[in-house]
Amino acid sequence: MNAKDLEGLTAIVTGSAQGLGLGIARELASRGAAVVVADLQLDKAEAECEKMRAVGWAATAAELNITDSAAVNAFFAGFDRLDILVNNAGTGQQVAPISELPDAEWHRVMDATLTGAFYCCRAAAEIMERQESGSIVNISSINGQNPAALVAAYNVAKAGVISLTRTLALELAAYGVRVNAVCPGPVYTDFNKRNMAQRCETLGIGEEEMIERIRSAIPLGRWGEPEDIARGVAFLCSPQAEWVTGEIMRVSGGMEGVSATPPKRPRK
Repeated sequence: MNAKDLEGLTAIVTGSAQGLGLGIARELASRGAAVVVADLQLDKAEAECEKMRAVGWAATAAELNITDSAAVNAFFAGFDRLDILVNNAGTGQQVAPISELPDAEWHRVMDATLTGAFYCCRAAAEIMERQESGSIVNISSINGQNPAALVAAYNVAKAGVISLTRTLALELAAYGVRVNAVCPGPVYTDFNKRNMAQRCETLGIGEEEMIERIRSAIPLGRWGEPEDIARGVAFLCSPQAEWVTGEIMRVSGGMEGVSATPPKRPRK
């Protein structure tokens, strides 16, 4: 690939002050895009943008709460042109069986992971329809394709992101706008560490054992890195993917999902 194949393009990456989103923002910036690091954690986003600018990349920090429809609309209204949107922002779920899943937790996960992506897609679609070009990449998960036990809200939200992606790809095709999704496998970010700690407690095993269990289930034999996912996203945003839309790309080292069945638990 051309190392500067995104030169001159404007990109927004949501939830990109750390972890997977930061890896994506850095990859797009390294390829020449002017990246907006949009996150609730403005101080952290500004610090990361300073690091990117120090190596000659174009990066700007912006505060964005994707669960606030009016705030999302106001944010996107500030862009006359938008070439790339990566909907990465979302949240994990407190590990719990469906029979014990509180309403508040269900809505919290849906708001941040699915509804927020919808708000951003809707706002970006208006801009991209007008200019008749653009690329949207939504970050789903292998859980959206093959659900894991004890995280129903997260599974459903990520499956919804896939359906949103395919629907929007059809609706924007006439305008030359491409919409795709990436389904990451296990990447050892802070996001995954929190979820893993809860699963370890549920299964009564240590973190190192859990890490090894997951690693051994990945056909390519290792956990992913943010850069692995970022390169897949960058491809979908690039001219090399100009005839690709409505696709759901799994970037997981060959892992299709976690199918372990939890044991019976003591009744309350």
